Amino acid sequence: MSPQQRVEDGIADSTLHLLRTGGPRAVTVEAVAGHSGFAKTTIYRRHPNRRDMLTSALSRVASPTPLDAGTGAAEQLRWLIDHAIETVEYGIGLGGFAALLTEDDPEFTTVFRQILGQQRAKLTAVIETAKAEGSMRADFDTATLIDAIVGAYIAEHARTGLAEDGWRQRLFQLFWPVVRLTSESNQTAVVDKPVEAADHGHAH
Repeated sequence: MSPQQRVEDGIADSTLHLLRTGGPRAVTVEAVAGHSGFAKTTIYRRHPNRRDMLTSALSRVASPTPLDAGTGAAEQLRWLIDHAIETVEYGIGLGGFAALLTEDDPEFTTVFRQILGQQRAKLTAVIETAKAEGSMRADFDTATLIDAIVGAYIAEHARTGLAEDGWRQRLFQLFWPVVRLTSESNQTAVVDKPVEAADHGHAH
């Protein structure tokens, strides 16, 4: 990794850490400098203002890893579950999500909604392609499915204070009947397949 990339990564990591732990108002150039150990002048050379710094950091957790060609519907759904919540889980955190709902920080709200729109477009494209190619049913609303996944994640945190072990698998079992084709030849084997990613071990 080049020194330049280490600086960029350090700034982004500090920005996201402050955002998750203190909400958007905790994210200032001064605070990021203090947390990352980089001088403010170093940060300003790369990001002329707070908005640019937020945009750069959030873009890192809103860029889903592309699926391999020929990936089946079950793995597409698991991919969707993982990536639908990553902007909250690894990006803004629940504090940032609360600020988004209350519009406590208009600049942050504008930036995040722009990033979220870009991420959702990528998620939607994958699912719509799966529908068009016949690997998923075509009669469900993709936007509502994504909203339901994110909503379930937020609701579990609100109810218990954390996403309990196995939540990805529970969501998969809930939504698999929604997306799978009517043929049930592989249903049992697919639904019972262990989740490959640990529920708390996914990291960027």
